[in-house]
Amino acid sequence: MRCERLEELLREQEADAVLMASPANIRYFSGFGGAESYVFFSGDRRVILTDSRYTLLAEQEGAGFQVLTISRERGYSVLLRELIHDGGVSRLGFEEETMSYGTVKRLQEGSGIPAENWIPIEEKLSALRRIKDPEELECLARAEQIGDEAFSYILTELRPGVTELEIAAKLEYFMRTHGAEDKSFDTIIASGFHSAMPHAVPTSKQLETGDFITMDFGCKYHGYCSDMTRTVVLGKANERQKEIYRIVSEAQQAALSGLRAGRTGAEVDRLARKLIGEAGYGEYFGHGLGHSVGLEIHEKPALSPSDATVLKPGMIETVEPGIYIPDFGGVRIEDMVVVTEEGCRNLTASPKELIEL
Repeated sequence: MRCERLEELLREQEADAVLMASPANIRYFSGFGGAESYVFFSGDRRVILTDSRYTLLAEQEGAGFQVLTISRERGYSVLLRELIHDGGVSRLGFEEETMSYGTVKRLQEGSGIPAENWIPIEEKLSALRRIKDPEELECLARAEQIGDEAFSYILTELRPGVTELEIAAKLEYFMRTHGAEDKSFDTIIASGFHSAMPHAVPTSKQLETGDFITMDFGCKYHGYCSDMTRTVVLGKANERQKEIYRIVSEAQQAALSGLRAGRTGAEVDRLARKLIGEAGYGEYFGHGLGHSVGLEIHEKPALSPSDATVLKPGMIETVEPGIYIPDFGGVRIEDMVVVTEEGCRNLTASPKELIEL
């Protein structure tokens, strides 16, 4: 089915073949999870181009794909030229955002196809991955479940004197030892004033009583990513912390209640943003409400003021409103959901009431 949709895209774009370089698209269409490789796909040729580090892996994972290994005498440009010549390819689709300018120039010069016949189709190619099939949804759900288990564990490790770096390491170790093959992005642990930075980098700062602690983390399971955020308070929350947490929680619930197929990402974003704005904190919510997730941690469509994409059943979205106040701290709550006709199915099971440790 995936290859059939790819063939249809090539016909729409009047391209004879496509050269893929992005790891996500390569894995999606071929099953091969190696790095620094290419996939050449045409109506009658399905080929993984790689080097000797990945030959055996490509042969194991790339069912139905021929594997060609580069050598000093026959590099990628030579192999591509041979495939183009043998297949009578005159128009080639390529991933213009993943591939560097220099790489594209070298391959164009070696391919025999003039630059004007290289067709940029990366966005349309990646769009074929937007609606997840049952197997993908199962992997995403398991990845998120590992995250839920990690959150339950890490609550037992939060105490004064432990550093943000230690918490990040403990989270990642737990996920690795409970079925994850990797983290899906750099773990965010932000305590105290650091929690006012949406993408704070963990530091040697020690946790202190009274701190907000925002933890944004995820893992990969069979290549598919999870993503969740929870904010807790170490000790008793003060009244302002409780107020901010309540507003973010209500904003998230408003978005979750209104998220369904047929709505646009901008419309769902507006549900949360309006509530935060009416509470007087609009200037402290600067990022989009969410994004899609799959083989990459940030995919399209997004829940943002600028995304007019109509949501469809089977799409994955994060819902993560936040309020971030400099010199005070911030709150973000994030769930990962599957879009359905009637609403959404939440893959994140961790509690969302304000936890005071």
